[in-house]
Amino acid sequence: MKKNTKLNFNGQNIYVGIDVHKKSWSVAIILNQLLIKKFSMNPSPKQLIEYLRKNYPNGEYYSVYEAGFSGFWAHRELLRLGINNIVVNPADVPTRGKERRSKTDRVDAVKLARELSVGHLTGIYVPEESIEALRVLVRLRRQLVKEQVRTKQRIKSLLMYLGKTVTDEGINDKTWSKGYIRALRYLAIEQQNAKKALDTLLDNLEYIRKQIAYIVNQLKEHISKDERARDVTALLRSVPGVGFIFSVILYTEIIDIERFGRLDELASYIGLTPAVRSSGERQITLGLVNQNNKYIRNALIEAAWVAVRKDRALQMAYGKLLKKMPKNKAIIRISKKLLNRIRSVWKYGHVYVLSVVE
Repeated sequence: MKKNTKLNFNGQNIYVGIDVHKKSWSVAIILNQLLIKKFSMNPSPKQLIEYLRKNYPNGEYYSVYEAGFSGFWAHRELLRLGINNIVVNPADVPTRGKERRSKTDRVDAVKLARELSVGHLTGIYVPEESIEALRVLVRLRRQLVKEQVRTKQRIKSLLMYLGKTVTDEGINDKTWSKGYIRALRYLAIEQQNAKKALDTLLDNLEYIRKQIAYIVNQLKEHISKDERARDVTALLRSVPGVGFIFSVILYTEIIDIERFGRLDELASYIGLTPAVRSSGERQITLGLVNQNNKYIRNALIEAAWVAVRKDRALQMAYGKLLKKMPKNKAIIRISKKLLNRIRSVWKYGHVYVLSVVE
């Protein structure tokens, strides 16, 4: 009787850890609790599935990679090809001491495969492609705003270096109005090369401003056509301190408020929970955790400064906090209160009511 010599991994789980890079992937494969393969390959989900099907046919394939520069395109493609993939937060991956001392691509891939095989990893939330694309546009605006600030600082530094100031009556540099920029254009600078340097910086500033304005217009156009986005952002804008841009940031970063069952889960995602160091019976609070959603946290704290001026209930809470701590710590507490109000408005679909004490 002829024996069946064909490979068949039916009913067996193959765990794949992928350390993602721009030009290559480092891959580690674990089967039956054994590390059986480590290799590098092109960054191609198609090539990976072809390799797995050829060498471990009919197996159940599971893979994982860390969130980062590469986004979620690979995740979506891996799922489409039949690989049960998850994307994880790098900070949530358990790491041994030896792996911290010897950090290489292959070590990271093995670590991911190992932790996936024993069920220690939980995938992060992956947004729909359309919302992710909107998020990209929102994040680009933030990058341009930061570049605008840097360009203004360069202009200020150049003016200070040249000993020049705008002396026109009624014009100041706080708002960087069109009048102020026009005055800078006509500033008397004897050395032509220095004048060209200033004009170049001003050209760059005006170009960045046009890009920011274009993005804002695109966001407004999209929100006006998307019923869900329009309804959510309109509710959020009823909260004091939440304007159009911050409402869109909240919408594109959180996406679904129901995925956070409790306020503490949402606060942890944003980074409003304290870092704690504990030793024996002694516990030290170190301030806010480093792991945070930078797109929301900074904007939320800025919104809290506005909210305490508009909402008497928050003014009262802020006053009580100031008796116990400095204002920079007090505003963090107010930020969490404001976050709770944002969550409530979004979750229950109720317009915000001013001066309500919790």
